Amino acid sequence: MTADFDVAVIGLGAMGSAAISFLAARGARTIGIDAYFPAHALSSSHGDSRLIRMGYFEDPSYVPLLQRAYSNWRALEARLRTEILTITGVLQIGAEDSKIVTGTRASCKMHDLPHEVLDKMDVARRFPAFQLDDEDIAVLDPKGGYLRPEAAVMGYLKLAAQDGAVLHFGERVTAIEPGDGGVTIRSAEGHYRAKKVVVATGSWIAELIPDLKEHAVPIRQVVAWYQSQDGFATEPQRMPCFLRDEGAEGSYFGFPAIGMDSVKVGRHAHFREPIDPNQPNPPVNDRDTALLDSFIARRVPAAAGPRVSAVTCRYTMLPSEDFLLDVAPGNPNVVVASPCSGHGFKFTSVVGEILADLALQGGTSLPVAAFSFDAMNRFVSARKSA
Repeated sequence: MTADFDVAVIGLGAMGSAAISFLAARGARTIGIDAYFPAHALSSSHGDSRLIRMGYFEDPSYVPLLQRAYSNWRALEARLRTEILTITGVLQIGAEDSKIVTGTRASCKMHDLPHEVLDKMDVARRFPAFQLDDEDIAVLDPKGGYLRPEAAVMGYLKLAAQDGAVLHFGERVTAIEPGDGGVTIRSAEGHYRAKKVVVATGSWIAELIPDLKEHAVPIRQVVAWYQSQDGFATEPQRMPCFLRDEGAEGSYFGFPAIGMDSVKVGRHAHFREPIDPNQPNPPVNDRDTALLDSFIARRVPAAAGPRVSAVTCRYTMLPSEDFLLDVAPGNPNVVVASPCSGHGFKFTSVVGEILADLALQGGTSLPVAAFSFDAMNRFVSARKSA
């Protein structure tokens, strides 16, 4: 069939908005469709701040993508003439043999990244907001900081529209039908045709990509904001963003007093409670707040004033907690994006470029081999046989 568009992008959150911006900038005839409106509360692309860090403890193979992401974030800021990425440093804290500390040091060593290793006394002198145990150390990533998610999403959509993209909001796609000549996209409002489609629908990804029904699991995430007891110690100039490895208890993340002068904290993946993506986010409960209240009182006492607010949002977790950026099995006209698992936003600016490459060229020169359906399925098979 003859396509009305070169590419359709389904889902206009972080990854979809970046993808359609890159596509439109390259001159592709592009339509973007989202069931909701930009940076809505059921997405994973809202909430005033997202961490970005170069010394990546999860796997050193992410670092080249981060280097490209930083460059792309700065290019976006230049085009929008606004600040999206703020450097505060990121302090990554834990026992010397903890996953966060050893992984961060390995990434820094492999890629020759600037960093400092600090003991308890060093941290107390330089960053008094934090409380470390005697055996803890901290690795300071001076290039780390935070991103403004709403500004990023809205900025990418603004540029996409300026470059000619068609944007539809409040329209839910009900089916994608690949064929030899392209893809038909169906919604309650009608249907569209495109040569390629990018599916970047976050927690709803399995509704359009059946191969992910058993693998992409939306879970509940909770974050809270606290009024500082010591406002001087928690200013961004004196308190970096942070990650804290608590061993068997998991890991926590947090931000200095930005936005409404409150310190934001959360535990990665929280209690890992699955949710129905088509239902409202469950409310915050006493168990949630007790967890975060206890953490901030023990680990960031300078920020442990009254809790200002707490909200639930969502992660979409894949089995290995790595990304998925690939064409759908058996459907080369369908590009699938699930670069999430609770650590994806910082890569938005490079993922948009990757998705545009996959849609327009069928491949990319950027290192994404580890983020394929084959890699995910190998991980699942290995886990089942273990």
